[in-house]
Amino acid sequence: MSWEAEDVALVDIDWLKPHEEIKNRNRDKLLDMTMRWGGFTKPLLVDLVTGSILDGHHRYSVALSLNLKRVPVILIDYLADDEITVDVWPNCGLESISKSDVISMSLSDELYPPKTSKHTFADHIPPIHILLEELEKAE
Repeated sequence: MSWEAEDVALVDIDWLKPHEEIKNRNRDKLLDMTMRWGGFTKPLLVDLVTGSILDGHHRYSVALSLNLKRVPVILIDYLADDEITVDVWPNCGLESISKSDVISMSLSDELYPPKTSKHTFADHIPPIHILLEELEKAE
């Protein structure tokens, strides 16, 4: 399966659930770029069942900083999709991590430290350009 721009959906930001913290400096750089671009150029990758963010925590944080109502995402069946794997980043403090661990953490009140989970997926995330004005509107 290959993701295309048509696979991108706009979802309510309040439904999304992070599973790890971000690096504020990285978020601030992305916030600056997002403002210059006037929109999002890459969707988040999100579990369609739980709303767990798999890829795009910094983009999510940018959306929160801008008080956006919606964000562009690609929804996937995370636990069932064998083409998406998860591992740990070197020196993150964990020896391993599972998809279930990621979902459990996103549903809890806790977060992993930044750069804990490392997702690998066969498909590339398509480039997009969705204007901030569109994302400021509630559905």
